[in-house]
Parts: sequence; C-alpha cells; structure tokens
Amino acid sequence: MHESLKRAHATQDAFNAFALIREEAALAAARDADEAVKAGRPTGFLHGVPFAAKDLTPTAGDVTTLGSWSSGDYVPSETALCVRRLQAAGAILMGKTTTPEFGHSSFTWSPRFGATRNPHDPSRTSGGSSGGSAVAVGTGVVPFAEGSDMGGSVRIPASFCGIVGLKPSLGRIPMTILPSVFDDISHFGPLARTVDDAVAFLEATAGPSDEDILSLPLTFEAERARDQGLKGKRFALSIDLGFYAVEPQVEAAIRRAAGAMADAGAVVEEVALPWTRAVVDEWYEIWCVFMSAYFGAFRDRMDPAMVEIMRRGFAKDATSYKRIELLRTAMWRDMARLFETYDALLCPACAVTAPPVERKDGDYFNEDAAGHLIGLDMTCPFNLTPQCPAISVPIGPADDGLPVGLQIVGRRFQDEAVLGHGRGVERFYSP
Repeated sequence: MHESLKRAHATQDAFNAFALIREEAALAAARDADEAVKAGRPTGFLHGVPFAAKDLTPTAGDVTTLGSWSSGDYVPSETALCVRRLQAAGAILMGKTTTPEFGHSSFTWSPRFGATRNPHDPSRTSGGSSGGSAVAVGTGVVPFAEGSDMGGSVRIPASFCGIVGLKPSLGRIPMTILPSVFDDISHFGPLARTVDDAVAFLEATAGPSDEDILSLPLTFEAERARDQGLKGKRFALSIDLGFYAVEPQVEAAIRRAAGAMADAGAVVEEVALPWTRAVVDEWYEIWCVFMSAYFGAFRDRMDPAMVEIMRRGFAKDATSYKRIELLRTAMWRDMARLFETYDALLCPACAVTAPPVERKDGDYFNEDAAGHLIGLDMTCPFNLTPQCPAISVPIGPADDGLPVGLQIVGRRFQDEAVLGHGRGVERFYSP
C-alpha cells in the first residue's frame, strides 16, 4: 500500500488522476490486512490489493463531488455496492479518481479539478469520463480501478491510455448509484492493466442484488473468461460502423490486429453495417434527457457545456424520445443477424488517438466531405444495445506513438467470451 500511495503522490502533479488520496484510511486498512494474515484469519482473494474508485461513486466518509462545485462537499454515509464487494474480497480503496462534471464528457476536465492528462503524453487528454481511473491504472498506482460507462466512459479512456476497459452486459454488475434503478444505458466496469485483472474485478463485483432490479441472476464464470484461444473463432470487422471517419493511423492499427488474429487461426471477415450518424445523435438525446432529469437542479459554477446539455434535455418532447427505441430495435436486429454467423464484432474503440487536452466534445460533431462523422469515440452505439458486452484492448501505438484500443463487442450476456477474446488479442501485445 505504501508503494501505491507513493506512486499516486509522485504522479499527481503531472497527470491529476485523483480527486482524493485516502492516505490514512488506506494505511489503516493495510495494517488490518497484515494483522489478519498474522492472526490466521480468513482472507479474500484480493486481500491487500489497492484499487481506486471514481468520484461519481459514493464511498462512506469520503467527500464525493461528482467533479462539480454544485455538489458542495457531500460526504456519503454509505458505500456503493460495487466498491463494497471489492472491499469484501479484501481489496483496499486508496483513492477517488477525477471525472468531468457529472461524468458528462469524453474529456476528463472539470471546473473543480481541472484537466486529467494522458500518461503517454501529458499534452493529450486521458479521455473520459473515467479518465482519472484510467490514469491511476496507466501510471501503475493500482492494477484496476472502478469506472462507469454510459456512452463509453470506461472504454474511451482505456483506449486513449493504453489499458483494458470493459463495459459489461447490462446488469452484470449491479448499478446502484443512480437516482433510478430503471436506467438502461449505465454500467459499472473495470479499467485494468490486463484482461486477467479485469476478470478479477468481475469475480468480486458481478452477481445479482436486490439493490438493482435490473441486475442479472447469473453467475460470472471466471475460468471461461480465461480462454484465450482464437483458433476457429469467427469475427466480423467493421472499421467505421457505417458512418465514422476513422483516422488512417487508427485504421492501420486495427487492421494489423485483425491480421494477427487471422494468423492465430481466427476467421476475420469485413462486414458493412447500415448505420448512420443518427445512432450517435439519438444516443446524445438520451444523454441530454438523463442529465436534465437527474442533475438539472444544479447550476452553481457549472461547466457551460453541462448547462447546454441540460437545456437540450429539458426541451426534448416525450414522443420523440420514445421513438428512439425504434432505432435501438433496428440496431439490435442488425447485431442479432451478425451474431448468427460471428462470435463477436471488431471495431475501433475510438476513431482517433488521444486529442490535445484543450479540445472539447463539441469539436467532434462535424462531417467530412464524404458525409462521415468526424467523431471521437465509437463506443456509445453499444450503450444502445446494452446487453452486449464490449471491451477495449490495447493493440500497440499508432504512427503518432499514442495507444489504440480494439473494441470487441460480444453476444448479449456473454461477458466471459468477450474477456476471453480480449485475452487472445492481448497476448500479441504483452511484453
């Protein structure tokens, strides 16, 4: 624990991963862990392992700001179930990580904490909204950290920071921190050094709970997730999902990874999806309504981009909001047909490598001359099909030296299979 805390302090000024470093509480927990071993008491399989949690996630006794001044200095009296389960397995919470205000952005910057920077290049963003958690892992402070993903907030920073990030299938990890337990785009997920570390996170946190009515009555089978064989597996490859303008250097990295998979015995076939930028536009409408419904009362010292999101959400009419389900239905039918033939879909996690830290989400809504979206992430489409797990696995650097993440999207509720595919890819890039 001393080394984890030492590393957190040593990297904080350069990268700004932490909203709070729990020095005293973490050291006290570490002493208790040592005493348990000396006394021969039973210990969990994560005994003494340090981890970090996002500043959106309540932890008892810790100031939880949600990256905002509007939240004041709220100190929860209860800890979220996801974190409690990690602690019950023996892991020790050493810090709370930075997030954009209310987790609204693909760039981790907030009025309260400023910018969180990429461990590969501090002039670049870490991604968001679980950017602090990604940096805590990427700088070697912790082996895994908790994140949340409503449009890519685990997979985007994982891709930009060169680590593993998983959006599990909806309900695999009970989502207990939102005002509503009926939200269907929100997921807890791990940011981790390796797929095995992500598996350990799932072993501790997955499983049903009455705290979340949407939680799955399924057992997570870790051994199935450790299958790294690619031979005979069938993968569909889409570089652009039908409508994204993907940087050539990102496309080249994805094609190299697909080629390595084929060389290992997998069948990789390129497919065309009939999707348009309406996928992103309609996800954004859901996002705006989400933010206006749950955080619309906050305005004090708020990021102007957050205010605009809520204004748009307040203006959305109920009928057009409901009709978004028609698009989601069409998307799922496309995915269901694809899964009749293939084990998973491959695509980039992000269309670009990590942008400069001063960029904004609004810089990524234009189209190129061919009508393709000049977007940032390629993750939010799969929050519209939330039962399908999706993982970002690092596949080495692009031409600019920055990481690229391969996104693997699996059949609904097949988290173990997606993790196994990720392990198969990861071994090509492990030192």
